[in-house]
Amino acid sequence: MSEGSSARWWQGARTVPAVPWRARSHWRPTPLGAVLLPAGLAVFGAGEALVLRSRIGNSPWTVLAEGLSTQTGVNIGLATFTVSAAVLLAWWPLRERPGLGTIANVLVIATALDWTAAAVPVAHGTAAAASYAVVGTLLVGLGSGVYLTTGLGPGPRDGLMTSLHRRSGWPVARIRLLIEVSVLAAGWALGGRVGAGTLIFALLVPRAVAWGLAIVARAAR
Repeated sequence: MSEGSSARWWQGARTVPAVPWRARSHWRPTPLGAVLLPAGLAVFGAGEALVLRSRIGNSPWTVLAEGLSTQTGVNIGLATFTVSAAVLLAWWPLRERPGLGTIANVLVIATALDWTAAAVPVAHGTAAAASYAVVGTLLVGLGSGVYLTTGLGPGPRDGLMTSLHRRSGWPVARIRLLIEVSVLAAGWALGGRVGAGTLIFALLVPRAVAWGLAIVARAAR
């Protein structure tokens, strides 16, 4: 790892590491990057599904997707796809440029979330529910660590955050907080589940992403 902390990789990476499979263009993946992109996104979606199946609260964006699913009757995968596509459309006036990873993000995460949620039984009992939420969040972090290193463009939500940051001049952290709180409130109002799982996700996911990046950086050595 370039930051000189490879001996303590479990503490997490502070930046996206330079890896051999990183693309030079958002639309031209390396051979290995073309494999790791959908793999990382699938792990991400599976993690979101585990948090969902904990039944004790979702990540903010899945709260919104579940609320949309509750109101419309569509399955959670289609609801997630619809939310991601709507966010992607919001890029147009902001002049954000998508990449292959952006499109894959919309398609793969929604599919993996839907399939995993259908295959995994609902958690029964407090211990099982908490385990689902923790393991799911860790998988989101690992999946993020894999797909972010491919260099194939931001996901719809990250692109919205960075473009609003450029337009407004506000700090990225403030922009992200406003987006997440707004999404959570809208999803809750629509009937999405908010609870202990939401708190677990919020507290653990920053460190989980750092761990994911560090694990990928160590694997690339």
